[in-house]
Amino acid sequence: MADHITKGEEFEKKAEKKLSGWGLFGSKYEDAAELYEKAANSFKLAKSWDKAGSINIKLANCHLKLDSKHEAANAYADAANCYKKTSNKEAIACLEQAAAIFLEIGRLNMAARYYKEIGELYEVDQNLQQAIEKFDQAAELFQSEEVTTSANQCRQKVAQFSAQLEQYPKAIEIYEEIARQSLNNNLLKYGVRGHLLNAGLCQLCKGDVVAITNSLERYQELDPTFSRTREYKLLADLAVAVDEEDVAKFTDVVKEFDSMTPLDAWKTTLLLRVKESLKAKELEEDDLT
Repeated sequence: MADHITKGEEFEKKAEKKLSGWGLFGSKYEDAAELYEKAANSFKLAKSWDKAGSINIKLANCHLKLDSKHEAANAYADAANCYKKTSNKEAIACLEQAAAIFLEIGRLNMAARYYKEIGELYEVDQNLQQAIEKFDQAAELFQSEEVTTSANQCRQKVAQFSAQLEQYPKAIEIYEEIARQSLNNNLLKYGVRGHLLNAGLCQLCKGDVVAITNSLERYQELDPTFSRTREYKLLADLAVAVDEEDVAKFTDVVKEFDSMTPLDAWKTTLLLRVKESLKAKELEEDDLT
């Protein structure tokens, strides 16, 4: 370990010396870049991640001086991979640089990949609003390159986090749009009922029974097979329980569905919100009587 750190420091010193010395403009940056690359590798072998990250940023700057933008973006991405082991904040800053350069040189697919990665880091940090923005950016870029599967994966993240932040209309719009797209694709058809269930749960969270009923009618028109699914029955039965303000019925309907198809944490969170709102209404009515 110590041996690798010593080597890394030696390569770094040589690189700094190249940059501060005389020499043809291009060649000194090329020489320094080569030395910085060796230094970064040595620090990686020593698992000195912060140092490897900072060296990769210096390497990126050399590439920018040489107008080698693709190489600069890759160096920022390498720096991000090092920083991921110690600081998500630093990793995000480097990925932003990489994505911006790839956008500038028209590599939209690569820019999308890095915006998606930034979104994932914000997700880990539970910074959901920032995650939404980055997954949104990634989805648009993937879509512009017609990488529909990746675009939809990012959109689903946007919908998931929007619902968690109680931004239900945005989540509903995304789930319904993905369901519509999926109907025309034999491989994705099976997932339609899941997207419609997610949209329906967001409708329930809004607490508008008329909107829920209208949505269920629209979903049947969109996919005539939906009304024969357990997902449809769940939404329809929950809508009745909400309309009747019946907490016990609501709980039974959820339990029955969960015993056959276990509900994930996201769905459970939304259903608990609806249940709590029903309980609050019950308490209000008890207070009035």
